Amino acid sequence: MPHNLTISSSDIIQSLKLSCQIPDVVEAIASQSIIAKAAQELGISVTPEELQQEGDELRFAKKLVKAKETWTWLEKHHLSVNEFEELAHNKILSRKLANYLFSAQVKKHFYERQLDYVAAITYEVVFEDRDLALELFYALEEGEVNFPEIARLYIPKPELRRIYGYQGLRYRKDFRPEIAAAVFAAAPPQALKPITTPKGVHLIWVEEVIQPQLDEQLRQKIITESFSNWLKQQIDTMKIVTQIDSDANVRSPDKLLDMSFTKTK
Repeated sequence: MPHNLTISSSDIIQSLKLSCQIPDVVEAIASQSIIAKAAQELGISVTPEELQQEGDELRFAKKLVKAKETWTWLEKHHLSVNEFEELAHNKILSRKLANYLFSAQVKKHFYERQLDYVAAITYEVVFEDRDLALELFYALEEGEVNFPEIARLYIPKPELRRIYGYQGLRYRKDFRPEIAAAVFAAAPPQALKPITTPKGVHLIWVEEVIQPQLDEQLRQKIITESFSNWLKQQIDTMKIVTQIDSDANVRSPDKLLDMSFTKTK
């Protein structure tokens, strides 16, 4: 039966703890603190015009066309108008700091790691039986069957089967090393001889290998990755103390080792 429910701040914190999300929240708070401090030291600020534009873009991204839709979204996320502006301000500050720190290094980074940004469009079916995968590979080679037919017959997940095992655009680092070596040595369109990994036997169709070009999209990707790595390094050097009331109830490691957990049937 429907009933009323009141959720307190402590309930939310407890839920975050039980879902093991506290470390992510702590990292996000530490990241924002690092960004704010670095931006202040470097004299990076946000103008009212930038804030207005970012707010408009956030509303557009969330499809908040009307004022009522915006208010409903703010209420759902427990945000005041000032906090929404703070959200927009933080996004701008993060982006401006990232560009300040790393935009001048993009070309050097790109040419030093150009192979990392070669991408491929692939389709994949994973088998348990290597003999079956080999049989289908040779059938592909002879033109007796095509890859979509194999995908329709041997992919169990409906969502993946409907797109014939399409893996999207993936960079070298997104593949296992043994698969990457074969994919980027291919002359597409081409089927690869089955590759065995701990996940199974991979039958892969390489549709296209895309050589990298330093366009604006890749430029921003490099800046974002460099900035994320920098933030992680900064966090790793910080001493972070979290103050959560129930921390007092956490047992020592020795006591945890002594605990016996009973299994409920």
